[in-house]
Amino acid sequence: MTGSQNSNTKGKIVVIYSGGMDSYTVLRQAALDGYEVYPVAFNYGQRHKKELDVAQAVCDKYGYPFQLVDVSSILPLLKGSALTDDIDVPEGHYAEASMQQTVVPNRNMIMLSMAVGYAVSIGAEAVYFGAHSGDHAIYPDCRTEFLDAMNSVCQIANYEAVDIRAPFIAQNKIDILRTGLALGLDYGETWTCYKGLEKACGKCGSCQERLEAFELNGVKDPVAYF
Repeated sequence: MTGSQNSNTKGKIVVIYSGGMDSYTVLRQAALDGYEVYPVAFNYGQRHKKELDVAQAVCDKYGYPFQLVDVSSILPLLKGSALTDDIDVPEGHYAEASMQQTVVPNRNMIMLSMAVGYAVSIGAEAVYFGAHSGDHAIYPDCRTEFLDAMNSVCQIANYEAVDIRAPFIAQNKIDILRTGLALGLDYGETWTCYKGLEKACGKCGSCQERLEAFELNGVKDPVAYF
């Protein structure tokens, strides 16, 4: 599907869209399902800013009203992560303890709070984000307990209740890719690598998890690697 939105819309939703394959699948599936999607991305000072350029390009292509919010001024408050500090991005499998160096303190709560405010302001019924089961071991703010608690808060935080939905919270990246491939999505339109170089490194945990998902789905990753 090309063009702005599905003509048989179900209603407005905000999608936290990083440009990665998980949030890309959430965004594109929601649009194809008939939701009027409002993607929002956040520049919080991450080193892999290339993902934001990819997100912008996808929204331009499909006509989605993209919002890029610069919250990089909070960077001094978010110390100790390889994604924001001068710390080497760890290499190896995503489940290894070293990947905890990629945790950005309270990132999802910060982004969800602003996305909910955006949802209230435009009359959207929900905020979607791409947390999945493969994140559970490393990221506390991608777990079911966090989702349930945030959803409860967002039912009472405004006069208008907003749902928090993570469609893939019980699935892994292999499942997400399988869903997207069945929809005919082009994963050459995504960026996953934490290093944000000209090509994907293929060595960081994020790349390793992505490559494993493509291998187990029997498909070649369309993204270029070093």
